[in-house]
Amino acid sequence: MADRPDLLDLYRMMVRIRRAEERLEELFREGEAYGSLHLCIGQEATATGACAALRADDTITCTYRGHGAVLAKGVPTGPVLAELLGRETGCCRGRSGSMLLTDMTRGAIFSTGIVAAGVPIAVGAALSARLSVSDRVALTFFGDGAVNQGVFHEALNLAGLWKLPVILFCENNQYAEMTPTHEGTSIERLADRGAAYRIPGVVVDGNDVEAVYDVTANAVARARRGDGPTLIEATTYRLTGHMFGDTQPYRSRDEVESWKARDPLLVARARLQERGVGADVLARVEGEVEAEIDTALEAARAAPEPRAEEATSYVYA
Repeated sequence: MADRPDLLDLYRMMVRIRRAEERLEELFREGEAYGSLHLCIGQEATATGACAALRADDTITCTYRGHGAVLAKGVPTGPVLAELLGRETGCCRGRSGSMLLTDMTRGAIFSTGIVAAGVPIAVGAALSARLSVSDRVALTFFGDGAVNQGVFHEALNLAGLWKLPVILFCENNQYAEMTPTHEGTSIERLADRGAAYRIPGVVVDGNDVEAVYDVTANAVARARRGDGPTLIEATTYRLTGHMFGDTQPYRSRDEVESWKARDPLLVARARLQERGVGADVLARVEGEVEAEIDTALEAARAAPEPRAEEATSYVYA
C-alpha cells in the first residue's frame, strides 16, 4: 500500500469540495444556475479519501451527488463550475448539468441520476482493464439505496465470479432519498451484501478521511494483485437535504446536529491541530481555496454558452 497522503492535502481537497458546493447552492438560490442539484456537503471525506488511493489512470463512476468525487478525481474546479453554469468551457461543454459530470481524460467516466447504474459500468471498466492486460482498477460510488437494486446484485455476481479489479464503494448517508436505511433493508451492515458473492465487505467511518484512504488503499492493492473486488461501506451523513429545495421533514434537528459534530472537515481540522498544524496554516489553505473558486467562477461566468445550432453536438461518442 502506498504511503498515506499528507492530511493537510486531504483537508485542502475537502475544503475545495465544501466551498465549491456552497457556492453552487448560492448560484441555484439566486437563479444563476438551473436544473437539479444534489449536494454532498457532509460527505467530503468519502470522495477525498477514496480517490486519493487511486492513480490518475484508474477510473470512477459516481452518482448524481458526484461533484465531490469528480473534483477529488482531479477535475479542476473551473470546468466543474463552468459545467454547472452551462458554459462551453465546462467538463462536458455545458451539456451535462449537475447529475452527469464526466471527464474521461481524468478517469471520471460516468455520473448518473439512475440509482445503481454506475455499478455495472464500473464492472465493465474493470473488465476492460483485465482484457487490456492493465493493472488499472475501477471504483464505483453509490448510495445505500443502490444495494437494493437488481443491477447491483447482477454486477456483484460478475465481479465476484471473474475476480475483477473493482472497488464497490457505498456511501451510506443513512437515507435513500427520504427513506431511512433501516426501513429499506433487513441487515445492519450493508457491507455484508458482498458475502453472497464471496466479496469481502468492510465498514469504515466515512467522516474520517484517513480511515477512508486506508481502507480504500488496501482494496486497491488487493484488486491490482488480481485478488478481486472489495465492497466498502462508508458510514456518513449528508448535512443538506436530498436535493436543492428539500425541506427535510423526515429527520429531526437533533439528528442533524449530532452529525454536524462529526463533520469531516472538523474531524480533520482537529487532528491537524493535534499534530501541530497552526490555525494560521489552516486559514491560509482555506483562503487559497476561496481564491481558487472565486477565479474559477469569474472565468465560468465570462465563458460562452453553447450555440443553439450545436445543441446536439458532443452528447454521445
